[in-house]
Amino acid sequence: MGESNASAPQRQVLTAAGIGIIRLRHDGGALERTPPSRPADSVHVITQLSDFPFHRLWREGRLVFEGGHGKGTLAITDLHDAWQCHHLSPFDNIRFDIPLAQLRSFAEEIGRPNLTRLEPVASAQDPVTLGLAQALLPSLERPEEASPLFLEQVVLALLTHLAQTYGGLPAAAQGKGTLAAWQQKRATEFLVAHLATPFSVAELAEACGLSRNHFIKAFKDTFERTPYRWLTDYRLTRARELLLTETPIAEIAVICGFSDQSHMTRVFSGAMGLSPGQWRRQRRA
Repeated sequence: MGESNASAPQRQVLTAAGIGIIRLRHDGGALERTPPSRPADSVHVITQLSDFPFHRLWREGRLVFEGGHGKGTLAITDLHDAWQCHHLSPFDNIRFDIPLAQLRSFAEEIGRPNLTRLEPVASAQDPVTLGLAQALLPSLERPEEASPLFLEQVVLALLTHLAQTYGGLPAAAQGKGTLAAWQQKRATEFLVAHLATPFSVAELAEACGLSRNHFIKAFKDTFERTPYRWLTDYRLTRARELLLTETPIAEIAVICGFSDQSHMTRVFSGAMGLSPGQWRRQRRA
């Protein structure tokens, strides 16, 4: 399949809720065969962001796969075994490194302590995992702007999907459960108080006396938005209020919890169709 290309694949890394998120991509030809992986109490969940024409895969020294994967293909590998891969064509994928301790903790939180592993998968089309992986691409490209709240929400959604699809967890009942009035007040007060301060879903859920998964579902059923979306909308509302004053735009970005002025400009422009400076000038005209 061509000569070996010694250049290393591009690598982008994030961590959220104890889960490693790694994007690996390579636009060239064949790479060197990887050394055997070290045993770990983890699983790798890999989803292909584009077609992966050809590679070979060894498990404990035995060739177990030779071929390609289409876009959206998922694989789950148990890292207790030693794996080696020989990439023989361009590829682009996202790998979720899930320690089994995190999976067990998630299972206990949702009241399913018998969920201790995911079934190994060699190749399966999984558009849900692909969609969640694609939602993480902007955060991988600009980790300094990544919202811990958003990352944790995506990871919890991924764990729920994997547990239901490959762990035997029954799908949740579709009944509508909303936040009580006091929980709504507590949640919105917490979000406003943490406008410019990082926090986790667990902290927000704890303030309302709920588990993370139950809280996110109840919050969305109540406000028709995720906590991350609610907070983003509030930040934009607060930014518009401050743009009517003489406060410098860079200072507004910090007050409203954006990483810097360029981050605020991207989010503001995407929502309003105008940059903060243009919006301010338009209101003053």
